[in-house]
Amino acid sequence: MKFKNIKKIHEGDFITRYDIEYETRSGAPKIYEMISRDPDISALDDIIDSKTDAVVMIMHDKTGEKILINREFRMAAGRYIYNFPAGLIDGTEAPEEAAARELYEETGLKLTRIDEIWGESYSAVGFSNEKNILVVGTAEGEIRPSDSEAEEIDARWYTKAETAKLLTEEYFAARTQAYCMLWCR
Repeated sequence: MKFKNIKKIHEGDFITRYDIEYETRSGAPKIYEMISRDPDISALDDIIDSKTDAVVMIMHDKTGEKILINREFRMAAGRYIYNFPAGLIDGTEAPEEAAARELYEETGLKLTRIDEIWGESYSAVGFSNEKNILVVGTAEGEIRPSDSEAEEIDARWYTKAETAKLLTEEYFAARTQAYCMLWCR
């Protein structure tokens, strides 16, 4: 594909919609719809070199026997989805800082140890250039409801057996589903 142009279609509060014009291998035009967290994309480099938007937390309890999963009402799906805690990185915040803040805001838990930080990955590469960093670690404390009125989150610790059962009965975000399937084996 050869990039030709990008045009902003609509700027919302959190995402901006663009039409990207490409030329296919055979020379045919291809218009592709995309959403981004960045409201100021005007060139291919802006798409490719976009900043990391969000952090995802894969948290285990201090024994390593349980995993933290949120049951959250996701408005775009119109239903509750099982997902790892996640959130946007604010300003110049480091991913570790964002992880600790978002984990506390969504669950009331404290991030007590970071074991790994995984490099950037795309949230929904089929229609967005949003990128995440995954923080794997340990959390402790007492779970409480999200401090945001706009988020309906029920966070819980799950054993491997409980997680395996959920995977057969409930809807999951793809990244959470993939990790949990492997973790349960």
